[in-house]
Amino acid sequence: MKTRVISGVVLFTITLLCVLLSPVTRIIFFAVAGLLCAYEYSRALEKIEVYCCAWVMYVYICAQATLAFFHAGPVALISCFCAAVFLALFSGILHKKVSGSGALYTLAGVAYPCFLFNLLMVISVTDLWAQTLLVGSVACMLCDTAALLGGSRFGKHKVAPLVSPHKTVEGCLFGLASSLPSAVLLFFILKNTSLSLPFSVILITCVLASSMGQIGDLAESLIKRMIGVKDFSNLIPGHGGMFDRADSLLFAIPTAYLCLYIAHLIA
Repeated sequence: MKTRVISGVVLFTITLLCVLLSPVTRIIFFAVAGLLCAYEYSRALEKIEVYCCAWVMYVYICAQATLAFFHAGPVALISCFCAAVFLALFSGILHKKVSGSGALYTLAGVAYPCFLFNLLMVISVTDLWAQTLLVGSVACMLCDTAALLGGSRFGKHKVAPLVSPHKTVEGCLFGLASSLPSAVLLFFILKNTSLSLPFSVILITCVLASSMGQIGDLAESLIKRMIGVKDFSNLIPGHGGMFDRADSLLFAIPTAYLCLYIAHLIA
């Protein structure tokens, strides 16, 4: 437990510094995190003797980081994604070791986690980056804590026993219920600042972001179950790998941005 707490504090400190320092450090932080997740994903696949083309994912993340730095438009971002899809499939033709299954797993890696990390890079240079990262992260973290505590105390009915045997319906409901205290906390944190948001907007965003965060957690559990690993790596002592820490946030933060963007358009 001590190791888990220390590594958690160190990771939180590094994340906070990178996020707050400048747009460049935010892009670099999310790009490095994405590269680490892609590396963990490709290495984990080797355990089932599937060899994906990791360089396609690396190039895709680096290219998208460059586009985010120059505030490229949607056409450039979509074109980059399409090029990565073509390369992922073409890799099976070029490399015998990759073959068809490896090409499909490469394509899956381009979509998840790489594409979602690229969304975070794009979000990190928008006008709503601060509200999005704060609301999405707080809602997701409190949801994870509430789901864990509620599930361990009251959990009886499994959500998806073949994917994640420890997750229960009761735990998920506790996680969803945490949206209210999350919204109250965030409302008072942002109140009287330039980042202030209506309580209704924060509450709806927390509900949707926390719900998608739980789905993200299950999605990563599905991949780990397919590969047959408990954690993607031991990069972060007591927490597993970078992919294990980012799973919920990869779904929660883009959802939070979508909610806040729509609210901003309506307002």
